[in-house]
Amino acid sequence: MLSSVLQEYGFVEKNVSAIPFGTGLINHTWKVITDEKAYILQRINDAVFKNPPDIAHNIRLLADHLAKHHPDYLFVSPVMATNGNDMVFIPGEGYFRLFPFIKGSHTVDAVHTAVQAYEAARQFGRFTKNIAGIRIEDCKTTIPGFHDLTLRHHQFDDALKIGNKARISGLNEVIRIVSAHTDILDVYEKIKTDPAFRLRIMHHDTKISNVLFDENNKGLCVIDLDTIMPGYFISDAGDMLRTYLSAANEEESDFDKMEVREDVYRAIWQGYMEEMQDELSDTEKKHFFYAGLFMVYMQALRFLTDYLNDDMYYGEKYPGHNLVRAKNQLALLVKLREKKKMWC
Repeated sequence: MLSSVLQEYGFVEKNVSAIPFGTGLINHTWKVITDEKAYILQRINDAVFKNPPDIAHNIRLLADHLAKHHPDYLFVSPVMATNGNDMVFIPGEGYFRLFPFIKGSHTVDAVHTAVQAYEAARQFGRFTKNIAGIRIEDCKTTIPGFHDLTLRHHQFDDALKIGNKARISGLNEVIRIVSAHTDILDVYEKIKTDPAFRLRIMHHDTKISNVLFDENNKGLCVIDLDTIMPGYFISDAGDMLRTYLSAANEEESDFDKMEVREDVYRAIWQGYMEEMQDELSDTEKKHFFYAGLFMVYMQALRFLTDYLNDDMYYGEKYPGHNLVRAKNQLALLVKLREKKKMWC
């Protein structure tokens, strides 16, 4: 299968190898090694991304804009196939794209220090600032409703009505906790009609593994641009807060280990604002803390909804996996809300 893909990119010599690469859960990724260079090859998950050519359109849109207006910015543009396209389709196999491997770069899977959080936040802020000149109308939506909290709450309500009855019956306390935080949804409803909140082209997946670092652990650029689409800054800021603040991640089943590291919070704010200070309105800046509440609450809803729907989206590695994830995020939400007076 990979040989037919590589032929589309002109790799016909014998000394080419491809090995599985990275820890991503959505797309399949390989590192392609030739005598001269290395590349990253990915197969797009078209069960998640229903129209992969929209991804190629968005990345080309960004690549052209950055080449023209920010030529010194490191942007990992896709390699064109022999037919001149950024993405190739192999019947029966799916959609593939190829990127150059940035020599000397590496990624990290979790935030261990405030310095890492600062570097990552600055990279995501710089990226958003540099693409601010692109017309929002020109950018495709690759996953409709991805960070729409209204939609996610409706899906949760629907799951309570038509989901697994046995699972629903044992969740009275969890449902009570979810209901206690619906003010987060109320704020989001206001944001959607508030002109102080600007629709921008956002990354939408700002976990630290989507940042390339150099040998000195300085941020180089952001990667994994499949979820590039119009949205609000709370998506990117919120996902950083959700995934960076606690040393324990969303898989932790000992909820006492969920924490909010204050130095990491300050680092995210500092790194992001160094680039986005002049891009964000005063109202948006005042909602930086809310961005964390927004994203943690939404992810808790998504895990819980999937649990009630028999794990159709995320799947499960053990019985009750998504319920554990949901409780994990609710624990983080409670601990984050305890910090509100400190940062608001």
